[in-house]
Amino acid sequence: MAQVEFLSEESFKTKVFNHEANKDWKFEGELPCIIDFYADWCNPCKMIAPILEELQAEYDGKINIYKIDTEKEKTLAGMFGIQSIPSLLFVPKDGQPQMAVGALPKDQLKKAITDVLKA
Repeated sequence: MAQVEFLSEESFKTKVFNHEANKDWKFEGELPCIIDFYADWCNPCKMIAPILEELQAEYDGKINIYKIDTEKEKTLAGMFGIQSIPSLLFVPKDGQPQMAVGALPKDQLKKAITDVLKA
């Protein structure tokens, strides 16, 4: 079963966006994705984690869900201007990514998956 995958700056470049090769947004992935910017000490991040695991199972093969530790990956957090966590970046296959801030309930996440990711 597919699991939520943790990204480093290196894996981010191959799976999401190669910010060193491209100035303009160019999605590198096969499937639309959600990126959860989180930190281990953040309680709302811990609350949303099992929901993201459930969604990864429900949408297996349709979307990927990634996590980026804002404490370890400061360059990526800075690139997206992450001010508060959790911040969720919804990345469609085509078009611009959209950011949502806060621990959204599952029904709102599913609506964003439908509306933004078209999954």
